[in-house]
Amino acid sequence: METKWLEDFVSLAETRSFSRSAQLRHVTQPAFSRRIQALEAWAGVDLVDRSSYPTRLTSAGETLHGQSLEILGALQSARNLMRSHRASGQDVIEFAIPHTLAFTFFPHWLMGLRGRLDSVKTRLIALNVHDAVLRLTEGGCDLLIAYHHASQPLQLSPDRYEMLSLGHEVLAAFAKADSQGQPLFRLGALGSPTPLLGYASGAYMGHMVEQIIRQMVLAPSLETIYETDMAEGLKAMALEGHGLAFLPASSVRQELKSGRLVSAAPTGVGELTMEVRIYRERPELSRHKKAAAQALWAFLQQGC
Repeated sequence: METKWLEDFVSLAETRSFSRSAQLRHVTQPAFSRRIQALEAWAGVDLVDRSSYPTRLTSAGETLHGQSLEILGALQSARNLMRSHRASGQDVIEFAIPHTLAFTFFPHWLMGLRGRLDSVKTRLIALNVHDAVLRLTEGGCDLLIAYHHASQPLQLSPDRYEMLSLGHEVLAAFAKADSQGQPLFRLGALGSPTPLLGYASGAYMGHMVEQIIRQMVLAPSLETIYETDMAEGLKAMALEGHGLAFLPASSVRQELKSGRLVSAAPTGVGELTMEVRIYRERPELSRHKKAAAQALWAFLQQGC
């Protein structure tokens, strides 16, 4: 049994909606339903009355709901207690960051900070978007850096969390260049479907690609031939000439300069601009008041 099943179940008990809880937990509804079913299989009894709407818990479900709150609370308390023993790490700022930003944005951004601050000690925790958000909400990091787009906002309450904007990133289509410096694959090309190197189902960047395609005047003919939830994996496949990939522009800066990758669409077509944001718990609600993190936040506020 996994603790995330209990977290899913508590969310369902609160929202009474599979679709709403799946959204809040940053997973697809089918995946969310499978996790609830896995918890029921572990418990050996139905926990949800699926014949009613809004969704209701069975009597066994109500019992487990109360127990789940106690279990998760005890686990969080134990974790906080263990973290309190890490006094030697009080000057280390812990960042939870989605994989793509960890490879692209973070190194360059951190180097810029080191040039303006006396000392910045960091610990990077690279995760998928869902787990990175959970790190922050569970008190497992000091700061969260993530993409933001109005079509796919993170479910973080402004009453508990505050954010700053760190910049913007463009997501666009790229492909390997041929001997003439032209893309091997073009977005919207006529004829056979263009091979697409796509993001795995449920991945945040996958939702952004869907948004790009919805906004195009003519829907391109694409055939997904490879999937992963990491942009670096798609870039590697694109460099080998397997297909077209939608990648953050900052992640292909060197490849564009060397000519190994080129834009697979006209400028302004098939692209989307995302904001890069940094989040933290509001100081008055923070479970971990780390001086180094507070000093960094104050510095960033001055520059915004």
